[in-house]
Amino acid sequence: MMNINSERKNKISYILLRILNRFDEIDKKTHCYGTDTPLFSAEINMLRIIKENEGIHVTGIADKLGVTKGAVSQIVNKLNKKGLIKKETDLYNQSKLMLSLTSKGEIAELNHEKLHDEYDSIIDGILKDASNENIEFLKDFLNSFENQMEFFDSEFNK
Repeated sequence: MMNINSERKNKISYILLRILNRFDEIDKKTHCYGTDTPLFSAEINMLRIIKENEGIHVTGIADKLGVTKGAVSQIVNKLNKKGLIKKETDLYNQSKLMLSLTSKGEIAELNHEKLHDEYDSIIDGILKDASNENIEFLKDFLNSFENQMEFFDSEFNK
């Protein structure tokens, strides 16, 4: 007979919680992405946005992320000090700074993309023998779960 902890351990909800907790642990750590500079998740994601939107301003990033300009400015200043981005005055609006990656920032972003490619490869390998129906079910399940995450946000902030 299985005890309660074994039953819980094998429930899909607990498997998902373990995966989410593991991702959270990984996300909290810094990674160098092929450079000598440790970067937090928010910093590498900011590099991705700057790469995809060369010349973007702080306000544009804040709009894309749905955060304050102050929050973006703090990360931008850290990335600038770390030598990962360049700030240049916008020729058309002298009060705004256009952002772009330095070569070091390009290396970090490229390695970050490679990490995502490896992640995709792992998932593809796990699903290689799955039927289209099973893959569609899994996608639907995960999308539904993601949509329900609002519940957790509201419940844990009471």
